[in-house]
Parts: sequence; structure tokens; C-alpha cells
Amino acid sequence: MPTEFISLAFPNASTELSPIPGSGVDPDFLERYARNLDDYDFNYTLQPYDSGGFDPFTTGATIAAHTKNLKIIIALRPNTLYPTVAAKALATLDQLSKGRAVVHFIAGGSDAEQAREGDFLNKVERYERLEEYIRILRKAWSSTEAFDWEGKHYQFKQFQNRVRPVNGTIPVSVGGSSDEAYRVGGSLADIFGLWGEPLKETKEQIDRIYAEAEKAGRPANDRPRIWVTFRPITAETEELAWEKAHRTLDALNSHRAAGVGKVPTNAPPPQNVGSQRLLDIAKKGEVQDRALWYPTVTATNARGASTALVGSYQTVADSILDYVKLGCDLISIRGYDNLNDAIDYGRYVLPKVRSALEKEGVNGEVKKEGEVATIVDG
Repeated sequence: MPTEFISLAFPNASTELSPIPGSGVDPDFLERYARNLDDYDFNYTLQPYDSGGFDPFTTGATIAAHTKNLKIIIALRPNTLYPTVAAKALATLDQLSKGRAVVHFIAGGSDAEQAREGDFLNKVERYERLEEYIRILRKAWSSTEAFDWEGKHYQFKQFQNRVRPVNGTIPVSVGGSSDEAYRVGGSLADIFGLWGEPLKETKEQIDRIYAEAEKAGRPANDRPRIWVTFRPITAETEELAWEKAHRTLDALNSHRAAGVGKVPTNAPPPQNVGSQRLLDIAKKGEVQDRALWYPTVTATNARGASTALVGSYQTVADSILDYVKLGCDLISIRGYDNLNDAIDYGRYVLPKVRSALEKEGVNGEVKKEGEVATIVDG
């Protein structure tokens, strides 16, 4: 599969560097943001989910209306929408966008966050529900006949879906770093999402995912594609990039101390395994591998994707290629100065990565500056 790029499309000008508390949707800004991603050849945009945030289906449909190629990833928590309703909603978006819908499932990494919308299942139960949910969606999209469902979490009679995805189905993404996530995602997902960890730890996670896929009877050519997420801080030179990185860190720390950051100063340790892993890795050193920077993890209590790649445009592109060689062919990059960073990535990073990949030979090799590096197909 080709290497593709993902970014968020933000609904307003608020950023972690210059937060605008209480800001609402700015339709013109959202349209401008989405069109820039489309123009700079990003392949996907993720519309995230938060218990108090904007509805991703609505913003996703708006993005679809203003773009031509950008695929829209809808983040979805199973507790928020009954699966038969989700099957129709996703297929409707898919038809409106001419086949550009993707769904990314969040089983739920925080009991407190889940409880805000009435979900009191434990973690194991949430992943059991997710597995059932995915199976229902797939059946709803593929079945031409009405069908019953009698599961642990869902029961219904004679549901018949008349809203079909353009290509017969919609790609399903699952993320996480727990045993339950590996099992469900490895066995059922088309895409598996990881946060940016060092190369060694990332390879270990990929091996876990592939092992679960094999255990489920999936052949090598049907394993989940691997999606990995970073927050690059980049500039024309190494010196300028590191100056920018430290300004970014200072802003994150000062906003958190002032109570206007994403995470309160007294936030408890994160409950989800992915964030715990990031905080544990951060203790091993600020910079790991070529350019992976961890102070942004500790500054935000590892809330969401928080590992940075710091360096010149070439260094960041080379770092991304390191992950492509591991088998990560979906690369999510978003910065801290949201729109400006996305434009910089589109101008200076994506072309460098794609130029290197264009040199790939028939045996899956990328030739770069006289060296040969094998790319493992994810």
C-alpha cells in the first residue's frame, strides 16, 4: 500500500500555543483548513471525538463538501451511537463524499470521560462491545437481507440497511496499546493507530498487532495497515527548529500553569495504557532515535498524541521514513500552530518523503544518498 498522510482539520483558530477559550465553529476557517489539506495532498483528515466537543459527523460532512480528495476519518465511541444508526450515518457520509469516509473507533481510555456520557462499562467490557459493534457494522453494510442480532451488548430484530457504502464497505480503524486493543484491532481492523513511540517499541507493537491478526486467521496481505502519529516541530534549519521547540514547550507549560491549557495542573495520571507508555518512555531521555522529543509528553500529561519530531524539514522527513521502513504506511502529523504547521508540512515535508519513496525499487527498496534501505510493506 502507498504511504499516506493524515492530519486534523480544526474548526477554529484556537491552538495550544494561542488558546481561545470557548471558541465555537468558524465555518470559514474550517473550510480554509480543509482546502489547504486537500491542496497540499494530505490523504486523510481525522475529526476527533470528545464528550464536550464538536460533533465529528457534522464537521466531517462540511469538510467533504469543500474538498475533492481528502478522506474523512470520523472518530466514534460506541457508547454514543447505536450501531445500526452509525452504519447508516457513516454510509450516508460515504455517499455524500463519493467514497471518502473512514471510521476510527475509540473504545474509551478513561472511566471518567466515559461516565460523562453515561457509559459505566469497564475496559474489558468496552472492548467486547467494540468487537460486537464492528461486526454489526460490517454485516449492516454487506447484508442485502434483514437480519437479527442477539449479542451481549446489542439486540435487535429484522434490521435492514438501505444505505450502502460506495465501495461496499468503509475502512475501520482501531487504536490503542493494551492487550484488548491489540486483540480487537489485530483481528478485525483495516487500520491500527499508534502514538509515536521510539522505533524499537513501535516495532514491538506492530509485531503484537500482526500476531493477533495471524491468530485470527488473517493472511499477511490482510493485516491492518499501521497508522502512527507525531507532532512535528520543524523549520528550515536544526537550530531554528530547536528554538521553536523550546518556545512551544514554554507555551505549553505556561498555559497549563495558568489554567488555560488542555490539561489541568492537578490532572491525575492517565488511565489509558498508551499515555502511560509515553510517560514511561519519557523518563528514558528527552530525545530518542533520530528526532523523537518527549518533553511535550510530560508537559501535557500525555493527553492524546503528544510526541514531537524536532528538526529541519529534511530531518523530520528522514524520521518519518524510518517509521515507513518499519511498516507504518499511514503517517499522521499535526503541529501546535495548527494551520501554519499543516501548510509547512505540505510544502516542505510531504514532498521530501514522497520524493524518497518514488525512488523505491521493485524489491521494496528506497535508495537515498547512495544507501539502500529496505521498506517493509505494512
